Amino acid sequence: MPNIEAVLNPWAESTFDAMAGAETPDDLEAHLPFIRIERGGGSDQRFTEHPRVFVDVFAATADEARTLSDSIRDALLFLRGTVNGAVIRDIRCDSGPSRQPWANEEIHRRGATYTVSFRAA
Repeated sequence: MPNIEAVLNPWAESTFDAMAGAETPDDLEAHLPFIRIERGGGSDQRFTEHPRVFVDVFAATADEARTLSDSIRDALLFLRGTVNGAVIRDIRCDSGPSRQPWANEEIHRRGATYTVSFRAA
């Protein structure tokens, strides 16, 4: 079964004008905007997985973070079919994009939580 981070991070990077990865780089401020997509639990069945996925957007301004997170939410809710070795069956937004704290006050972060239902292609 494909790793959901390896499915969605390349998709996000090719869909939006931003770098994406499961971890933030040490020099994050040099790579803004940045999208971090990581698995945070969820359930697995024999042929289908239903992971909970955290999607964080880091940007230089609050408006940029808000706009990009809303665009990602809209795109994810309509994402279906074959994507990077997986077949996306459904994506549900469990907690919409909202402001999240970050240690560096010059970086604005917005986070959302989704549940993805997918299987191997």
